[in-house]
Amino acid sequence: MKSSGSRREFLKALAIAAGTTAVPSLAAAATRRNLLPVTASDDIARLKAWTFALRHEQSAVAHSPFGARAAHVGELAIGTPYVPNTLEGYLRNGGDAAHEPVTLSLTEFDCVTLVESCLGVARIAAAGGAPTWNRFGTEIARMRYRGGKSGGYASRLHYFSEWISDGASRGLVTDLAPKLGGIVDPRPLRFMTGHRDSYAALANDSVFRQIAEIEKRLDSHKRYIIAKDRVPEVADELQTGDVIAFATSIAGLDVTHSAYAYRRRDGVMGVLHAPLSGGAVEISRKSLPHYVDAINSSIGILVARPHAAV
Repeated sequence: MKSSGSRREFLKALAIAAGTTAVPSLAAAATRRNLLPVTASDDIARLKAWTFALRHEQSAVAHSPFGARAAHVGELAIGTPYVPNTLEGYLRNGGDAAHEPVTLSLTEFDCVTLVESCLGVARIAAAGGAPTWNRFGTEIARMRYRGGKSGGYASRLHYFSEWISDGASRGLVTDLAPKLGGIVDPRPLRFMTGHRDSYAALANDSVFRQIAEIEKRLDSHKRYIIAKDRVPEVADELQTGDVIAFATSIAGLDVTHSAYAYRRRDGVMGVLHAPLSGGAVEISRKSLPHYVDAINSSIGILVARPHAAV
């Protein structure tokens, strides 16, 4: 049984976090554009409150599979604003792509940063110890960058299929698509270099060449996709907290969106995500198969099961 002191601390942190859900403070906005040591009270409050919740408030969650614990963080984040292109903010402010900061936030998300942030909080909760902002940054960096090492813009795992394969090589996730009857998508990934003007960092010729080399290397990586017509068949084999990426027919691109599989109370497998269309973190009203069907360019899904730590 928790002491009244720890309970009051938890409720106080939750109150602070709840009060900052709709409009992030200017201090928090500044944090997300800078290096790790700079912090903001609303982000820190959420990190502490959500870690506390995983460790103490939800006994069923605490003993559930790791993915479900990460998805529970997503539940706590429902209503948090969707903000696009936050990881490029430092470039818009004159930063150098060769020295990319590890951008962090728990008060605004895009689809990928939601996935990463929920996993980061869940791993800190599982590992024990104080939930510090630097620890959170370390967890994010080892997911976001190739080999877990931040070395500038080109070291970031821009293609989500590589986010899965790189994480799988280091035990952070398991690629479930081969086991679930996924087929290899042999199409080359060239979207970034083919749309150079859309990426501010690629104005730098050296960075452009690095991305081009990475795209070519990925030609030898097998990318498994569960075809769109098979999604209804595999939905029952997924667990809440499995990471879903929506494969696309767009030339040169692997996926257009990422999310968590989320089994609703009615037993239907849905999607917990940060969608551009809805403007905030939400649980989809559509089932996973219907959500996939609703995406015009969709050709199927990639699926990865996350793990606590290595």
